[in-house]
Amino acid sequence: MSTPTSVELPDGVRPTTIRTSRGSFAALQAVPVTGVCEREPALLVPGYTGSKEDFLAVLGQLADHGRQVVAIDMRGQFETPGADDYSPSALAADIAAVIRATGARHLLGHSYGGLVTREALLRTRSQDDVDSFTLMSSGPAALTGPRADELRVMLTTLGVADASLPDRAALQAGIIGIWRDHMEPQAVADGVPGPIIAFLAKRMHSNDPYGLVHMARHLLTAPDRTSELARLDRIGMLVIYGEDDNSWSPAAQEAMARRLGARRICIPGAAHSPAVEAPATTAIALTQFWDAAEGRLEV
Repeated sequence: MSTPTSVELPDGVRPTTIRTSRGSFAALQAVPVTGVCEREPALLVPGYTGSKEDFLAVLGQLADHGRQVVAIDMRGQFETPGADDYSPSALAADIAAVIRATGARHLLGHSYGGLVTREALLRTRSQDDVDSFTLMSSGPAALTGPRADELRVMLTTLGVADASLPDRAALQAGIIGIWRDHMEPQAVADGVPGPIIAFLAKRMHSNDPYGLVHMARHLLTAPDRTSELARLDRIGMLVIYGEDDNSWSPAAQEAMARRLGARRICIPGAAHSPAVEAPATTAIALTQFWDAAEGRLEV
């Protein structure tokens, strides 16, 4: 779970709603504080249990280089309404619709958002609409290691380790219990400020419980589609991650970048959320990559 250091909106950033053919998506839109949007727009997609606020620390910096940048909550996340279908194809169609609605030419997926945005490029015509694709702290396939074990424990605790699902109310009660008994105490132990803990609680309680379960299952079973993605060689690709990433290992992400023929950037001093942990370095890296994808610089 990404933990923003602040939920205050920077100058030039405002909440908005992206209306698409597949429904409405809560978003944060950033534009330059001075000057105009002369560069191509970008779309940022958060990870599992995350939200648009995970990008707050970089939104203003990215926009100040002359582009509109939009970060969204995916369906069922925080302030975007849920639905019954959380299959990879449904989530991919959502992202394709948001790309069309925003005119985004640069697409970024963080963590689980990387798996979803990858599906959008492989399953929909959005591959024709974007110039660049960034996988941030995301991997080639299903999550492995301790983080995967944590997800399995969560599903077992909720009583959904198999294909069954209780009613939403019972599932929601279980999620509230996990927050109260495990996640909140850990946040307190980590020294997270009270206002941020309150935000994290509100976000966790607002997530559609069915969405959390289906997304967790996809995280644990996603196939390796790197070879298919590599065939989209018209699109410039970047793999960016923290040197201490504790989800997909840096070695796995480096190997994925080689298979993709993608540019690779390892962010010093960051773990799984470079946009939070090293925002200035991350914003510079993304801006340089996007500029290069637009032909302003040599790749």
